[in-house]
Amino acid sequence: MDFPGNDVITCTLVSGNPFRFCVQVDRSCSRFHHSMFANTCDYEHLQISAMNSNLDKWPMFSLLDDDVQQSINIACVFGPSGNEAVFVTHDDEVYAFGANCSGCLGLGEAHSSLEIRKVEGLCKKQISQFSFGSGPHVLAITCNGELYTWGHNGYCQLGNGSTAQCLTPSLITVGLSNKKVTSVACGSHHSLLLTADGEVFAWGQNNCGQIGSGTTSNQPTPRKVTSLIGSKRIVVIACGQSTSMVAANTGELFSWGYNGNGQIGIGTTTNQPNPYRITTLGNLVITQIALGYAHSLALTDEGVLYAWGANSYGQLGTGDKTTETVPMLVNSIKSRIVEIAATHYNHISACQTDNGKIFMWGQCRGQSVVSPVEAKCSSISEVFAGFGCPAVTPDPLKFENPQNQTTVAHSMQEAFDEAETSDIKFKIEGKIIHAHKAFLKIRCSYFNKMFQAHWEESQREIIEVEDYSYPVYRAFLYYLYTDKLDLGPEEAISLLDLANAYCEKTMKTECQKLIRYGITKENAAMLYAAAVKYEAKELEDFCFKFSLNHMTTITQTEAFAKLDEANVKNFIRKAAQHGAFKH
Repeated sequence: MDFPGNDVITCTLVSGNPFRFCVQVDRSCSRFHHSMFANTCDYEHLQISAMNSNLDKWPMFSLLDDDVQQSINIACVFGPSGNEAVFVTHDDEVYAFGANCSGCLGLGEAHSSLEIRKVEGLCKKQISQFSFGSGPHVLAITCNGELYTWGHNGYCQLGNGSTAQCLTPSLITVGLSNKKVTSVACGSHHSLLLTADGEVFAWGQNNCGQIGSGTTSNQPTPRKVTSLIGSKRIVVIACGQSTSMVAANTGELFSWGYNGNGQIGIGTTTNQPNPYRITTLGNLVITQIALGYAHSLALTDEGVLYAWGANSYGQLGTGDKTTETVPMLVNSIKSRIVEIAATHYNHISACQTDNGKIFMWGQCRGQSVVSPVEAKCSSISEVFAGFGCPAVTPDPLKFENPQNQTTVAHSMQEAFDEAETSDIKFKIEGKIIHAHKAFLKIRCSYFNKMFQAHWEESQREIIEVEDYSYPVYRAFLYYLYTDKLDLGPEEAISLLDLANAYCEKTMKTECQKLIRYGITKENAAMLYAAAVKYEAKELEDFCFKFSLNHMTTITQTEAFAKLDEANVKNFIRKAAQHGAFKH
């Protein structure tokens, strides 16, 4: 969206909107899952949502007119009181407004304003990620892997070789020649970045060893962290206030820096100037990490959460306020966890489970919550908007372009299984599902052939289905109408079979993602065999990697014993190629 006239837009309060804002985000990602902001490290795990009324969950954005809200692609809220914001539009323009502490809005001056203004130095640069430190300072990277920094710089946290405050975004190239930056993270006064090659660079304040250089001297420009992790391929980075943590592609976890509350997780409270492997996690495979002000969270590939560090507000979720210097299992959440979040700005923790439930614990609006409680929220970010002190975004906020949305999607969802307009019925296990021939022919090549005039099925009013269960076939038809999978992971194998038979490649991909949420040591071999059978390469690779990480246990399961000879030989050959038997 191009804003007409001047670069300064006056924001007006939307009548009737409370000061609230939430963005549906993707565990990652999961979580992981994260990297657009300070405590996020896997940009692939973004959950994208359409712009809707949830935008007013954040006080800052409730000030914007509807047309400005509709233009937003990426947004973040930061500042000592959650009173600063930067956003990128779908037209690649960057705007900022708020308190402007230490020039963190990047506007070239330090005046605060509730009028949104263009950040000229970032416009048309294809900004893809942000990170912000409570110092305060801000980092941004482009889709091409360039790094920009601005804000407070008293401890060299901008990485430009000086300690002078920078009021406009500055391109950082020193020490990064031929490096493509893929992820950034900020502590209060230090910064980390991750390159496409899996290398980690750090700079800024180093009084506690948070740069990982083996000294406590501040680092003025990006410096590669080589001790212990120099030969590792790092895939996840995160920062606490003065602590740094990374996870390797092997699932190993390393941390360094301030350790006064045991947040490094090595059983002591002694600061560490070099990376230290958290060995108490054993052979657990860590896929997501999130650091709070003085506590740490780590999520395994099996959806199990561990926490350690400061616990004066219950932010570890262990049921008490005891500080822990080694990872502790958070076992009160019975469902599989798929995304976690925390930020060095505060003492709150949150997660999302595979059934979509959101949990929070820690310092929630000033109240200490020592065990996870379900928050009636639609996303993790909504927890931080409503209960964080301050209310800052812990994860990427990304919105789908409203121009890509039409009312057709809603209309088609409403038409699914609607008897009045239906001209074809499917009968499965004695139950009827109403559908529309013309729409099915458009959406699915299988039905396009089935409903041709010379086919017997084209003349029938009811088509009986015997090869699949009612829930599976209903989920299939519902997906054709909505692009949404309404089925649990345990039934997704049958849906994958159906998608394969009907040549529905997109649905096949979505089934694979859903099945991944349900993988365990007990069923990994079965899922691997199913992936091979249905030529689901992505799922096959995922199941194999999971099995490789838990080889001893999985090879003793009933599911592995039931593998046919061809799959066993194939599995053993691949395991050997990955070095499983080198010892």
